[in-house]
Amino acid sequence: MVDWKNPPKLFIPGPVHVLPEVLQQLARPTMGHRNKEYAQLHNETIAMLKQVLFTEQNVFLVTSSASGIWEASIRNCVSKDETVLACMCGAFSDKWGSVIKSCGRNMEPLKVEWGKPTTAELIDQKLATGKYAAVTIVYSETSTGMANPVYEISEMLKKKYPDVLVFVDAVSAMVGMPIHFDKLGWDVTFASVQKAFAIPPGFTVAAVSKRAIEKAKTVPERGYYFDFVDFVKNNEKDNTPTTPSIPHIVAVNYQASRLLKEGMENVWKRHKEMADYCRAWAKDRFALFCEEKYCTNTLTTVKNTRNIDIGALNKSLQANHNVIISNGYGDLKGVTFRIAHMGDHTMQDLKELLSWIDAEVK
Repeated sequence: MVDWKNPPKLFIPGPVHVLPEVLQQLARPTMGHRNKEYAQLHNETIAMLKQVLFTEQNVFLVTSSASGIWEASIRNCVSKDETVLACMCGAFSDKWGSVIKSCGRNMEPLKVEWGKPTTAELIDQKLATGKYAAVTIVYSETSTGMANPVYEISEMLKKKYPDVLVFVDAVSAMVGMPIHFDKLGWDVTFASVQKAFAIPPGFTVAAVSKRAIEKAKTVPERGYYFDFVDFVKNNEKDNTPTTPSIPHIVAVNYQASRLLKEGMENVWKRHKEMADYCRAWAKDRFALFCEEKYCTNTLTTVKNTRNIDIGALNKSLQANHNVIISNGYGDLKGVTFRIAHMGDHTMQDLKELLSWIDAEVK
């Protein structure tokens, strides 16, 4: 029988393990969200996140999962007579495409096989028709463990399609992989904090360009909760449009200060070192699901070439060590399994986990 009071240490692709000192931040005394204390917290947190994301533009503190910004980017920045090119390469990029339709906007897919990248060349071929107002891209596709070449894509977009808005889901990439928001020329990017920020779920960090805000001002019926224009007005007062999850913001503040103290280059290097180690292990014991040069640095999706029972493996790992990994997602269940190495996971944590898997899988 499971015990929710003693959950396993998580090596799944989110939520990931949260350090006790981060959990303590969530338990600080409550403050009024319209009081000066909160305004100070808000201001300091956004200032640090701008450094983390290398931006001088807008950063929003959003009390929702990242799925909310799928919808927000479309409802704020795309008119009903415009068309969005949805780059689809896995379960979550596919879902974003369905969200575009649910918002009453025109969507055309650019689909590739799961595990394959969406390249700059493929996007170029579609945008050359001149019919798209915006493009949606997933940086790190959590369902497959594949990272799209977003820096190459962004260079192409800036040179050839400067008027096309660029929306990037960075849910399992932000913090763990480089994001130079202003240099990349993106208009919206976002991540929920239960991934590489290593904070419990329920909150999202979003960067939004000034250009996106100007576009939003021309779009009617943007909705209420995720109105970007309203977010900007409230940011100017060091506040949020609606009641925020202050405990989450305190934890984001704490983690952002730790990230900046470590240095973002060092943070990215640490994630890559863990990824390299896990990929080497996977190639030796099984195989990688994605071509290695396109593997994300925050999780490894392993092809289950030995046809092991992932459910049984997880039961043993939890019973013997109180840890779990993740089965494959959707159609990849059983065909793959996923191991997270992001946030506050350490190399020692990863080595220990992989040794336990080795002991279980003879």
